[in-house]
Amino acid sequence: MTVLTVWSDIGCPWAGLALHTVRAAARSRGHELLIDHRAFPLELFNAEPTPRHIVEPEVVVIGAARPELGWRVWAGRDAAYPSTTLPALEAVQAAKDPAIGGLRGSDALDAALRHAFYAESRCVSVVPVILDAAAGCPEVDADALAGALARGSGRAEVFAQWRAARDTGVRGSPHLFGPYGWAAHNPGVRLTWTGDPRTGGLPRLEAFDPGWADAFLDAAETHADTPPTP
Repeated sequence: MTVLTVWSDIGCPWAGLALHTVRAAARSRGHELLIDHRAFPLELFNAEPTPRHIVEPEVVVIGAARPELGWRVWAGRDAAYPSTTLPALEAVQAAKDPAIGGLRGSDALDAALRHAFYAESRCVSVVPVILDAAAGCPEVDADALAGALARGSGRAEVFAQWRAARDTGVRGSPHLFGPYGWAAHNPGVRLTWTGDPRTGGLPRLEAFDPGWADAFLDAAETHADTPPTP
């Protein structure tokens, strides 16, 4: 079993790509992978919602490169476009409670929320949508999650992780940390922008190499019998 710590925001398409890539690689080779999600809340770092004019071009570029994701441009009402991802990030943290889902449940919920946003144009800012996504995850006790969210579970963890990310050198969303010193920021991606996105610049995916995930899992399997350094 390998535990991969991933700092990210559900509102970051590149994090969705990285997570899809490593989950698919682990699944294809039967590698037991647990993902420990840590919040990198972009809206707290930037003091504003993550702009739609940045997210949507990234969704198009990634969706074209990886059509199996099923992503599309936002097809819901403009007024329903998510203005915050904090409730979704909080739910992923709350789901780590073993009575709700543990790390497996938390990761299943993270994947379901990203799919709801990028593939189904659902507003993951609101709790009913979050709980509906949770209800579709066999690994998650959706009723227990509803009670936890009603008590404010997950919020303190998100804010603590935001502060920790500022203080520990986390470079952005996504930043991945594995055992034995492995780390990567936005792995496999070579990206440029044609200009400032505020004035019409668009992302250009110069290259994407999904092989980073197999390389990470190869290293994890090589060290499987070696206790990690504390």
